[in-house]
Amino acid sequence: MIPRPVRIVGNLSGLPGSQHGARHLVWWGNLGFMVIEGTGFVLAIGVYLYIRSISPSWPPPGDARPDLFWSSLFTGGLLLSELPNWWVHRQAHFNRPAATRRGVLLMTLIGLALIVVRWFGLHHLNIRWDHDAYGSVLWLLMVLHTIHIVTDVGDTAVQALWLYTHVIGEDQFEDVTDNANYWSFVVVAWLPLYVLLFWLPRWA
Repeated sequence: MIPRPVRIVGNLSGLPGSQHGARHLVWWGNLGFMVIEGTGFVLAIGVYLYIRSISPSWPPPGDARPDLFWSSLFTGGLLLSELPNWWVHRQAHFNRPAATRRGVLLMTLIGLALIVVRWFGLHHLNIRWDHDAYGSVLWLLMVLHTIHIVTDVGDTAVQALWLYTHVIGEDQFEDVTDNANYWSFVVVAWLPLYVLLFWLPRWA
């Protein structure tokens, strides 16, 4: 059988091997994660507000309000973490390997410290998860956000280890910027939860 001649219809060798932002496929995947997980937060908040709407008082009679100290400390630390997060995002965007390594390592340490603060916060919710509907939805939202914190810090720690043991390529710089974007999502997602879970019971 005579092979058919190969006809070249285009030359893509001049295209870049990687891109930043919306030109990179992983950026869209990361955005999809945030949309899906954000929808999960919205649904859980809807449950919380529904239970609030059918309760004569908030928290329900006999239930204690969660403590403010640890949640406020966590919120302050989370907001401050956006400063180094923004910085490492810029270092990765401009393909600066040494600064990117240091920044990712710093974000790992900050994330671990915030997990410790969150651990104490969970112990000061002043209600068991199985006590009633209020306790269940309170713990649901807290654990849901905690899972996001833990998984993102774990991802950042793996990134830090990889960056310190390999030569950083363009795709790895983009991975760092995507991880920084996801951390910003975790920060923004917490703010309405902080108001609903810790201040709404004091205003109701």
